[in-house]
Amino acid sequence: MVRELTHFIGGQHVPGASGKFGDVFDPNLGQVQARVPLASRSEVEAVIANAEAAQPIWAAFNPQKRARVLMKFLTLVQDEMDSLAALLSSEHGKTIADAKGDIQRGLEVIEFAVGIPHLLKGEYTEGAGTGIDVYSMRQPLGVVAGITPFNFPAMIPLWKAGPALATGNAFVLKPSERDPSVPLRLAELFLEAGLPPGVFNVVNGDKEAVDTLLHDPRVKAVGFVGSTPIAQYIYETATANGKRAQCFGGAKNHAIVMPDADLDDVADQLIGAGYGSAGERCMAISVAVPVGAETADRLVAKLTERVHKLNVGRSDDPGADYGPLVGQDGVNRVNNYVQIGVDEGAELVVDGRGLVVEGAEDGYFVGATLFDKVTPQMRIYREEIFGPVLTVVRAEDYEEGLRLANEHEYGNGVAIFTRDGDTARDFAARVQVGMVGINVPIPVPIAYYTFGGWKRSGFGDLNQHGPDSIRFYTKTKTVTQRWPAGLKESNAFVIPTMD
Repeated sequence: MVRELTHFIGGQHVPGASGKFGDVFDPNLGQVQARVPLASRSEVEAVIANAEAAQPIWAAFNPQKRARVLMKFLTLVQDEMDSLAALLSSEHGKTIADAKGDIQRGLEVIEFAVGIPHLLKGEYTEGAGTGIDVYSMRQPLGVVAGITPFNFPAMIPLWKAGPALATGNAFVLKPSERDPSVPLRLAELFLEAGLPPGVFNVVNGDKEAVDTLLHDPRVKAVGFVGSTPIAQYIYETATANGKRAQCFGGAKNHAIVMPDADLDDVADQLIGAGYGSAGERCMAISVAVPVGAETADRLVAKLTERVHKLNVGRSDDPGADYGPLVGQDGVNRVNNYVQIGVDEGAELVVDGRGLVVEGAEDGYFVGATLFDKVTPQMRIYREEIFGPVLTVVRAEDYEEGLRLANEHEYGNGVAIFTRDGDTARDFAARVQVGMVGINVPIPVPIAYYTFGGWKRSGFGDLNQHGPDSIRFYTKTKTVTQRWPAGLKESNAFVIPTMD
């Protein structure tokens, strides 16, 4: 039976009124399991109006009361972890364990946002001038929006919503129409936790919905995660309309492997970082850069052995290392890139095309693929594949490996594997990438640091979560006050100085 999904507006489920729908597939079986309404411009405008009306009520909560709502939300989500993970897995295709990780990393940002009473403390200077004190305060922007991708349907909405709500804003979420059920359930749990109706809204839609959010002057800030062309479009459109914007795009994350690295450990780490979640991660390692021919030969041999042992299966199979891609278009894209790599002359060590999973023959499965002897001129190196494909680009020395990472147009994440502290320190200082791992293959920062890439991986001045998120969702007001002790001579036409 095909489920009919809704929007979540003003604290209740609202059926779509546009007459437009998108299909939500079961990626294990290749079958439609739900229909999601795609909102019209007028529907999105109604959502914004609802959020605008609710925001002052929420902003009037003191920070500690807001923190208590978030703490209650944490408990509710943790109590439903199993059912939420199963729901997420059924629409996205990542394994149950991976789905729980998706939710947990989102909750860590909520935990950070619970500290909002401290995070909102401003600055104070007593006696900045004679009888003059100066202090600052951070206040909410009003209505803000998040436009989030299919690959993390819990984590990224929570990364956006947690700091936005903690700082007193109303939040409009436009999740991916591919897997919207978990965001809708999170909205219910926010309401149950004590969030006033209308403060957290979910509106499903396509480009029409997105453009409405970008052009409506009542929306003061927009956060986005997705492909680089869309990230750039949203950033440019939002800022042209006077909004704040933080937009994160594609990636081509390198792992530099030095000759002194423990290659067994490196191979194990690269298998998880390259093929986990079917490679549908912006922080996936998609390029291994072994330094020296001997290092490369040994690493490729170890990777090949491990790739052949990977178990690709249904997302609800506890023995599966990874599950299906989210849609048939993803399968087609990955298969096309594999053929491009072959045509360009890369050495196809393991070909994952044509994988069939017993009992799920129509599912969106692609086996793990490994390329060797890839060059920087090849498209499979330059472009984001977003699938279970790991490419090996051989470097003659450390400087060439560093240069590869620095010269690539993407600058999201990078890693180096080495036992030498001086090499690691030099790499961390010189590499032109936003997030760096030293013997850590997926360097996603913990919640109280900021997450964000450089170059064409990120647009905007402030990153996700951590202190940057508090700055992004608030505006600073600075007050200069003077309390004269009785009536004294003064010149009201002279600007006060700090003498």
